[in-house]
Amino acid sequence: MKFRDATDQLFSQIDHGALAEKLHVSIASIRQARLKPESLAHRAPPKEWERAVVSLAEEQIDHYRKLADALRKEKEQSSTSAKSPKKGRSITD
Repeated sequence: MKFRDATDQLFSQIDHGALAEKLHVSIASIRQARLKPESLAHRAPPKEWERAVVSLAEEQIDHYRKLADALRKEKEQSSTSAKSPKKGRSITD
């Protein structure tokens, strides 16, 4: 994996749109629910917002775990190939 690909995945984020999509509401609804309660534009959060946040968090965990696993696997493969015996006679021959 290239540095840019790995860091693109590392810097991926969840935005208002992802939560809105998960809850089947508008982005404006999410933004209004995030306002301070004393704001005139404040609205109650969408129903079952906790379930949606947990789901998105778990998806992010899975995303980062896959990234870490892929990088570890590549590192192990590169270190294994570097340690493999060279062709020719061994010391015990």
